[in-house]
Amino acid sequence: MEGARPAGPDDLEELLLLSTEAQLELAPTRGGDIYYAREARAVADVESFRASLADPRHLVVVGTIDDVTIGYGGLHLEVLRTGELIGMVDDLYVLPDARGVGVGEAMMDLLVAFSQDHDCVGIDAVALPGNRATKNFFETFGLVARAIVVHRSFREKPPAT
Repeated sequence: MEGARPAGPDDLEELLLLSTEAQLELAPTRGGDIYYAREARAVADVESFRASLADPRHLVVVGTIDDVTIGYGGLHLEVLRTGELIGMVDDLYVLPDARGVGVGEAMMDLLVAFSQDHDCVGIDAVALPGNRATKNFFETFGLVARAIVVHRSFREKPPAT
């Protein structure tokens, strides 16, 4: 049976392994290298996970099938200039072979509820360009694009005109 629950210190090993899997999958995709260099949680950073688990402004969850951890998610509360809060999804990952059975939804339900319980004005998450499955997943929770970040890499040659 699929489900999700708040993570605890006993989940650190699985969180580190899953964060590594997420980076291996996403970093090579369009935008992934900069995302992991700038916005994403540092991969396999045990101190980052420990800090998030101990901070009441953060929620880290694990997704399970028959009590086996196969995904993780994380969210932090960010104070806007207005003084209001917004929920910022930091992590959401399910192992590829376990997708499509409701684990991501169960984790996202917990992250949304945490944000609502803290009177957030909304919830934000990142979907990398070209990752339509992620975009579609977030749209099922009512998340829609509110900004598009454009980027030009100086590591690659610009496209021919």
